[in-house]
Amino acid sequence: MRSREAATRVLVLNSGSSSLKYQLLDMRDGSRLAVGLVERIGERTSALVHTPRASDGDGKRERTGRIADHTAALEAVAAELAHDGLGLDSPELAAIGHRVVHGGLRFSAPVLIDDDVLAEIERLVPVAPLHNPANLMGIRTARALRPDLPQVAVFDTAFHTTMPEYAARYAIDTATADAHRIRRYGFHGTSHAYVSRRTAELLGRDPSEVNVIVLHLGNGASASAVEGGRCVDTSMGLTPLEGLVMGTRSGDIDPAVTFHLKRVAGMSVDEIDELLNKKSGLAGLCGDNDMREIQRRIDEGDERARLAFDIYIHRLKKYIGAYCAVLGRVDAVVFTAGVGENAAAVREAAVAGLETFGLAVDAGRNAVRSDEPRLISPDGARTAVAVVPTDEELEIARQTFALAGEDRTLIS
Repeated sequence: MRSREAATRVLVLNSGSSSLKYQLLDMRDGSRLAVGLVERIGERTSALVHTPRASDGDGKRERTGRIADHTAALEAVAAELAHDGLGLDSPELAAIGHRVVHGGLRFSAPVLIDDDVLAEIERLVPVAPLHNPANLMGIRTARALRPDLPQVAVFDTAFHTTMPEYAARYAIDTATADAHRIRRYGFHGTSHAYVSRRTAELLGRDPSEVNVIVLHLGNGASASAVEGGRCVDTSMGLTPLEGLVMGTRSGDIDPAVTFHLKRVAGMSVDEIDELLNKKSGLAGLCGDNDMREIQRRIDEGDERARLAFDIYIHRLKKYIGAYCAVLGRVDAVVFTAGVGENAAAVREAAVAGLETFGLAVDAGRNAVRSDEPRLISPDGARTAVAVVPTDEELEIARQTFALAGEDRTLIS
């Protein structure tokens, strides 16, 4: 057996209610040794897609057949890793890092998982009923398979716990809010932490010196105002429903809409929940939640697609302007995640007309497609505009490896 000093690998697990995403990373250089996904866990026909040495995409393997539960899913993953000489029993595996969506106010940083941590994550299920139970299943399964290995919870909400009370609290009765943990928590925090730090590096400055507006634009979308490396405001709230227009979520909406739908349309709470979370946003406006398809329809003169795009951009601009006011001085506005990294039209439209804030994009730079962090603003711009690909798995692995006690210099 190799000593713990030789352990440089971290397995990152992201457990959903019927899925398990995983990546195995080597923390000496951040390379992916394997990535994979198990889907439709518990259904009649499950599927596992496993890719070793994912950086070059070679050797993808797929298998189908019923995978009864998360224990069976992780055992199947372990078998695939073992096939590549990367098994869970390897002495080179330093720790397992788990994405956990909601950490409440208690968890402002990653934590080593013990029974007390598990109990607190479970207590938070009422404010994250779709996510925390699935995260717990993954944690319990992994602990059962490797009880001797350090396991770390990295929380989506942790980065946002630095928000001041005046940004985090809603203006409702304090006793009611406190009794039911009603406040703004924010999500996508792992991405916002990684991207804001990488943006400072791109600018050649220390994160403590830089004010950044991060726009995480995927099917789920959120914005954050980051002052000197600390989040001071973010668009998502008690749940991921608040804020920007998203793929299927409405984002900001008059709360009285829910009462109106209950009283006038006779909709139940569950029906309204489904409407706002799954049948709204871009999909509700034009029937598509894929920005590529929306852009294609716009190019063909589709007015519904154009209106959906305009509403999306209008909301985005409102948050950019608001966070310019919150921060006072903005050094960079940065786009990330699937839409943010790939939709040049969204980036251009989002900053158009905001020249008074020092914002502009260079058309040539904005059109370039790259997996590397890059500036897309003109030379000499007062406020940088950047595209920084997010890497939540690397950030989870980095935080996990650090907390697991390895005395090594981590990659950025």
